[in-house]
Amino acid sequence: MADPDIFFHCQHCKAALVANRSAAGMMLTCQKCSQLTTVPKLEEPRANVLAYADEIRGKLTENESQRAEVTGYINQLTIQLHRWQLRLQTLNERKSQLEKELGVKV
Repeated sequence: MADPDIFFHCQHCKAALVANRSAAGMMLTCQKCSQLTTVPKLEEPRANVLAYADEIRGKLTENESQRAEVTGYINQLTIQLHRWQLRLQTLNERKSQLEKELGVKV
């Protein structure tokens, strides 16, 4: 849903103003400088802008899907790396133990 308010600046003093969307095109008195200023009319989006926005939304959806896929691969590889690290740690501990035993028997 579109914002019900219009945010704009006074034509005279550039004060930040806000008005209800229904006031578009009307004149109002600036609270800062007390001069009349026009509430700007909002342009309706053109068809090509809407089509472009839909295209961008589609690309965002595709991008999110690819990000999820890559994140899944990273998670799988992280688990596999952890398994290999544990295996290496076990082998290093076994090596130490065997070297100790070898040193005792020599």
